Amino acid sequence: MVMNTRLEAARRQMIGQQVRTWDVLDPRVLETLAAVPREQFVPEAYRGVAFADTAIPIGHGQCMLQPAIEGRILQALAPARGENTLEIGTGTGFFAACLTELAGAADSIEIHADLAANAARNLKAAGVSRVRIETGDALDRDYAPRYQVIAVTGSLPLYDPRFERGLTIGGRLFVVVGSPPVMEARLVTRTGENSWLAEALFETAMLPLVHAKAAPQFHF
Repeated sequence: MVMNTRLEAARRQMIGQQVRTWDVLDPRVLETLAAVPREQFVPEAYRGVAFADTAIPIGHGQCMLQPAIEGRILQALAPARGENTLEIGTGTGFFAACLTELAGAADSIEIHADLAANAARNLKAAGVSRVRIETGDALDRDYAPRYQVIAVTGSLPLYDPRFERGLTIGGRLFVVVGSPPVMEARLVTRTGENSWLAEALFETAMLPLVHAKAAPQFHF
């Protein structure tokens, strides 16, 4: 009981002092971050900082995103019940669980087989059953327009239009574009068969997707 009380206090503090203060005020998003047990998706060695404002290492040089960034992504995408959702970069499975809480189900692609297997175990342990995880390279394929929501949880030094083509009309894509120190989070909305609208959301830093094309280097 003491442990549960401490966990819930830490969860409330995460939401109140990190997520809400970064202008994440959508009640559905806040309820989702309160409902999905983040501590069950954090590697055991880092359970003590499960709710901290820090990127948590998960292996292969990858990190679990900070709670405030996850909140901002969910708020920008605003997944609705019944929408088809796709996550690029499964990681520990936490963000896919959040998408499922909001939309009812999610597809997720993870390039590292061991991370995909671990995410599947985490989701099962947390009682989340409607996530379909595929192991593979998300940058080695094209996407049919079947998703209303796509979240790319690794950055792209150069914008790659293949993900926006996976949107239905009215669908939304979250992506971070650029290289340090200037990286821009964008919301891309498909407005027609051959038209998309991009909106700059905020500046951030995010590790690149594996095999993402690097920006050209200029030599003087």
